[in-house]
Amino acid sequence: MKNETAIWDARKLGVPKMLLLGLQHTFAMFGATVLVPITTGLNVSTTLLFAGLGTLLFHLITKGRVPAFLGSSFAFLGGYAMVAPRLEDGAANTELLPYACGGVVAAGLVYVVLAGLIKAFGVRRVMRFFPPVVTGPIIISIGLILAPSAIQSASEDWLLALVALAIIVVCNIWGKRMIKIIPILLGIVGSYLLAVCLGRVDFSAVKEAEMVAMAPLTMAKFSLSAVLTIMPIALATMMEHIGDIAAISATTGKNYISDPGLHRTLLGDGLATSFAGLFGGPANTTYGENTGVLALTKVYDPKVMELAALFAIILSFIPKFGEIVHSIPNAIIGGVSFILYGMISAIGVRNVVENQVDLTKSRNLIIAAVILVSALGFNSIGGLSFPITSEITISLSGLAIAAILGILLNAILPGNDYVFKEEPSDEGNTAVNFKV
Repeated sequence: MKNETAIWDARKLGVPKMLLLGLQHTFAMFGATVLVPITTGLNVSTTLLFAGLGTLLFHLITKGRVPAFLGSSFAFLGGYAMVAPRLEDGAANTELLPYACGGVVAAGLVYVVLAGLIKAFGVRRVMRFFPPVVTGPIIISIGLILAPSAIQSASEDWLLALVALAIIVVCNIWGKRMIKIIPILLGIVGSYLLAVCLGRVDFSAVKEAEMVAMAPLTMAKFSLSAVLTIMPIALATMMEHIGDIAAISATTGKNYISDPGLHRTLLGDGLATSFAGLFGGPANTTYGENTGVLALTKVYDPKVMELAALFAIILSFIPKFGEIVHSIPNAIIGGVSFILYGMISAIGVRNVVENQVDLTKSRNLIIAAVILVSALGFNSIGGLSFPITSEITISLSGLAIAAILGILLNAILPGNDYVFKEEPSDEGNTAVNFKV
């Protein structure tokens, strides 16, 4: 009932406060979302446009019930690097990038196929492969894998990072009313103002940018090589999606896997990914950063995410403002991520604890151990690559390997006696209840 009260309170906040909450989610996703186009050579404005449109499409398909934001997926960076590596001078490979986007379109369609299977055979049969002993460590791994990037970014300027972190902690612990529920936004603004005063912000790109412009659209192109290289990455991102939906469910106390259904969330994520790739945007994925904001603010109204999506779309038409946000020192993003990424892992721990996963059982201990070591270990060496032909190589990230091994071990090892139950609450919502 506590979580339901949080949602009810969000709707009573009023338009100004809801706008601020939406803006906070926009800031939370911005740093990571724009990092993908910066790394691959895709356009930042196009990325923001399809992050916003993709999120709205996701909310439409999921009946506006899941408080999720869809931003750029890091899992596909390796695929872009293989299909469209940057040129020797560091410039974007504009000739091959459309083919990489074609591979992303195909990857999104893999989601659609899985969504259809779940619809046809039922979520209970599918979720037999994803109990908390599997999803919990996967969620923990997501946060831990992201952790080094937070430290690396923060280390660029520890003063700014610690100021951002301190403001967030102080506002969230001792703040009152609205201050308590927008600590991340206040942390970014406060540390950014300090950076400006210290002369650590570069405004040159802001001066050169146009005030208003349409985000450029580039139609995807298709080749078998690019599709076979990038499409298998969907195996990893689908596991991430299930883990993220489980994390959001654990955060809000509602079973989104059951209602509106995992088939709908997968369909929304997949179509958003294919839609973005078709017009030159990166693959989308449910964002752990925004799940961290949900855990911190305890405001779970999906309308806040929809407002964040509208802000992202508006920003895509304002290159100058986009450059202002992009001028935020990376250390500040690191300071904010420092606490958000930790919260993701903490949610994974909570998922294991609340569902009473019995780690005294050898099978459960082995599954959790293999997932954690595989995710972190293989991620540290760049995953694994499997050459198919002289020109085609399939690469699996550490998280993908961990998810696959965890699912296989859970299916193979004896003693798999968990029961998946869906128990409606007084108002028709459901709560996740796994027993191992």
